[in-house]
Amino acid sequence: MQTITVERTIAAPIDQVFDWCAVTTNYERSRWILRCTLAQPGEGAPYGVGAIRLHTWLIGRFDERVTRYDAPHSFDYVVDRSFPPARHEGGTMTFTEVPGGTKVVWSTTVEMAVPFGADLATRLLSRPMVSHVFGRILAACARDLTDRR
Repeated sequence: MQTITVERTIAAPIDQVFDWCAVTTNYERSRWILRCTLAQPGEGAPYGVGAIRLHTWLIGRFDERVTRYDAPHSFDYVVDRSFPPARHEGGTMTFTEVPGGTKVVWSTTVEMAVPFGADLATRLLSRPMVSHVFGRILAACARDLTDRR
């Protein structure tokens, strides 16, 4: 298993950054994300605990379930099904107020589900690609929230 972490400080208030990131249809603002759908609303908030999110990226499809939701500080999710197949131990997005905006830390633990060489394949293929896509999503968030000001 590999843990992939991407960090970015976004020049916007924590509640705006959290809300943008929690509503995953916003991810379509990145060229890497083709479609995001809320298949089942969560408890207490549309993207809260129990929400089912379906994501189609250029690199695959991911069916996710929100497992913890603590607005505006963090939320956790797990990928229940993916293509290409992968084992997923969970993902977390945390949001912290810092001078000049909000620090976002996006972390996920994953391994490609291949018959052999899973660690190497994950390190060489998944890690750089997922890091790049997470970074592009956070860049889209920064653009959207900075342009509003």
